[in-house]
Amino acid sequence: MDPVVLSYQDSLLRRSDVSLLEGPHWLNDQVIGFAFEYFAANRFRVLGKSIIFICPQVTQFIKCSSCPDELGLFLEPLDLASRHWVFLAVNDNSSQTSGGSHWSLLVYHHKSNQFAHYDSQCGINSLHARRIASKLQPFLGTNRMALFVEEPCPSQQNGYDCGMYVICIAEALCEKARVEGIPHLPLQMITPAYISEKRAEWSRLIQSLSRGDSCCSLSLP
Repeated sequence: MDPVVLSYQDSLLRRSDVSLLEGPHWLNDQVIGFAFEYFAANRFRVLGKSIIFICPQVTQFIKCSSCPDELGLFLEPLDLASRHWVFLAVNDNSSQTSGGSHWSLLVYHHKSNQFAHYDSQCGINSLHARRIASKLQPFLGTNRMALFVEEPCPSQQNGYDCGMYVICIAEALCEKARVEGIPHLPLQMITPAYISEKRAEWSRLIQSLSRGDSCCSLSLP
């Protein structure tokens, strides 16, 4: 048996998903997708429609799709041209099925017309991120080709924390966007100890939400 722990927005977390946060475990699509849902619906709802978090399953479909018409059915309703920031979790799996062994974060900034790639393993997901960026290009509402930049990024110290780095970097960028209007990454903040603390914090948040405790929230980065 693998009972449901939490149904939140479009996310469904089972016990096996939540247990991944206890570590040392690689996070799956469901956990990262839930984090993105929580950011959009709660943590950074003040940013409204200026920001969009695309779930890992849809991002993988975008990367692997070979049919422009099919891609348009998914992307046109998202109205990416009206968003200030677009967040996507990049997986190194080459098929549309779940799997892979590494996560990274891709962020599109509309004003600068730039894709920023944050990879905690020195850009090894760059090819996958560039493929996603090229698929998104026709839907960005600009005639200019977007730049692609490998951003400085904290380095993970093991083989399983990449998903937590994606979540924590996304949270830190969104917090800077909320407070300062410009998303930039405070590199010194995201340490291995911080990542471990955040694993426990997300686990507590999920348990609290499953109990209907609406006062529970994440600590500020």
